Amino acid sequence: MSVDAGDERPDLILVVDDDEDIARFVAFNLRLHGFEVRHASDGQEALEVIGEQRPDLAVVDLMMPRIDGLELTRRLRADPMTSALPVIMLTAKGMTVDKVNGLSAGADDYLVKPFDTAELIARVSSTLRRNKEFREVSPLTGLPGNSRVRREITDRVRNGVDYAVGYIDIDRFKSVNDRYGFVRGDDFISALARSLHRAVVTVGLPPAFLGHIGGDDFVIICTPEQVRPLTERAVVDFEKAADSLYDPVDGRRGYVELKDRRGNIRRAALVTLSIGVALSTEQRRLTDPLEAIAVASEMKTVAKSQPGSYVAVDRRRT
Repeated sequence: MSVDAGDERPDLILVVDDDEDIARFVAFNLRLHGFEVRHASDGQEALEVIGEQRPDLAVVDLMMPRIDGLELTRRLRADPMTSALPVIMLTAKGMTVDKVNGLSAGADDYLVKPFDTAELIARVSSTLRRNKEFREVSPLTGLPGNSRVRREITDRVRNGVDYAVGYIDIDRFKSVNDRYGFVRGDDFISALARSLHRAVVTVGLPPAFLGHIGGDDFVIICTPEQVRPLTERAVVDFEKAADSLYDPVDGRRGYVELKDRRGNIRRAALVTLSIGVALSTEQRRLTDPLEAIAVASEMKTVAKSQPGSYVAVDRRRT
């Protein structure tokens, strides 16, 4: 199936082949299975199409005029805007060197001509699935990202259960990056992920959901009753872990010293957590995932106005 639950459109496949018969065969069968299809006759035209529309996957013939499949794939991998676009290379029967060259250039998979419809659809579907799974998981923490967070909220709304959305980030995280660099900053983010995971495990059933939506921003989705024990455990655990990540001299005195642009020294206190919580209960139903996240984000701003680690819970009824 080419459309996942919650997607607004079918996956768009770009077929790049100068052989009109093969291109029509591939396009017809992809459309038959619910995909949208665009066709380009060579690599140059493909780059133009990709510049206008963002396909979800490209099926690329190896041998083409102007820009061939290998060069097209290399260019896609070299451009940050297209480096993650999955590519399936079409190669000639028995040409092992073509397969090797295609994979070396950055292709995700290959199809040997002639191929049947079942193999075409299976390769396209599996490559799309792997790519989506990779995109939805943070490479730093291994936690699911934005689209999976929205689906989790949608599932809870559909099931009619009360739920809470917590939006968490690290106070004064920039001071860590400025003082120690991004590698140490990633250590703080990983520490928060571990603390939140331990807290989720501790609160038990029903299972709470934990997502990482980028940078030092995390989301938890749980029952309203789980909010307090989960956040209390996470705060205590993270502050202890974070203390050990500072240089000993900074940890002992309770702050880091940073130079501003004029060379003046300023002090930044050690990191804490701000947590904003949105509640969806009988008194106030939040049926839109984006609204629930927005309310939690608003409450996180309230939490940031308070000293130390703070949990701000939205208790409005309307």
